[in-house]
Amino acid sequence: MLVTVVKKYKATTNAKHNLPVADNLLNQNFKTKKPCEKWLINIRYIATDEGWIYLAEVIDLHGRFIVG
Repeated sequence: MLVTVVKKYKATTNAKHNLPVADNLLNQNFKTKKPCEKWLINIRYIATDEGWIYLAEVIDLHGRFIVG
């Protein structure tokens, strides 16, 4: 017997909008010469028994440390 689990796709963003989009200032250049020169923001959606929670991180690219 073969069992296949199919996960439902849930879209978390909507790219089809007319809102302004921020410019890509880094252009894939992630190298830095000193701390606090370039920071990135990461947002994760985490499913829990009580619903969705959001984890937002600020990352310093120089040492790849979470600063906030």
